[in-house]
Amino acid sequence: STDPSLRIRYYSAMKSSVPSAGGTFQPLRHRSGTMRDRLHGYTKRTLGAGGSVTEAVRLPPGESCAGWVAVHAIDFYNDISTIWAVMSTDPYLNSFGPGEGFPSGVEYRWSEGHGRSAPVSVSAPVYIEKVLQWIVDQINNPTKFPDDDDEAEALRVFQTPAFAALCGQIFRRLFRVYGIIYSSFFATLEALGMAPHLNTAFKHFMFFCTEFGLLPEREIEPLEVLVKPIRKKYYLSKQPSSSK
Repeated sequence: STDPSLRIRYYSAMKSSVPSAGGTFQPLRHRSGTMRDRLHGYTKRTLGAGGSVTEAVRLPPGESCAGWVAVHAIDFYNDISTIWAVMSTDPYLNSFGPGEGFPSGVEYRWSEGHGRSAPVSVSAPVYIEKVLQWIVDQINNPTKFPDDDDEAEALRVFQTPAFAALCGQIFRRLFRVYGIIYSSFFATLEALGMAPHLNTAFKHFMFFCTEFGLLPEREIEPLEVLVKPIRKKYYLSKQPSSSK
């Protein structure tokens, strides 16, 4: 495999040309005036005004929990796709074979989720690409992720068991993408000066998942060392005397 030190030097040389956005996966937008835009704006204002991550993940008064989760599925996709865009065109990714590049002790196999074929072994970079494309396809499908011009109709869909199951799958797969990035690509992102951004995005993601119970424990186990201190901060932040 490629010498990690050579890879870090390669990324350091790229640092001045890191894209601020773009790559294979473009951020998904919330149209002005919609429920999704309103809820997205609430999070931005909370964090932008110096509010804590704990405050930012809390369900706003009077809003739908299902709608809140739906908006964050999109926002967390945008976070991780922006991070991945920095690396997605690197030829080094082609050096991973099927089953390689995953967190120690696990292999995430890809399934389209239709029950028509058995999960297949792919490399970690291919798995990430497939996850991100699958999420885009779900969000862009109006029967699964309705446009909320008609807020009542959107909320009706968001509150169905089928939508809850879909969001659960989106959040589990996003968690796996974070796991792969931390396991195999953290050093390269660190060389690009992107480690703080990655850590902040993952903390926000984990606080939200913990707040709403979106990740089963069996999913978290392979990354327990990474997750445990973040969840400890979350629970401490919920204490009445905490302001962090």
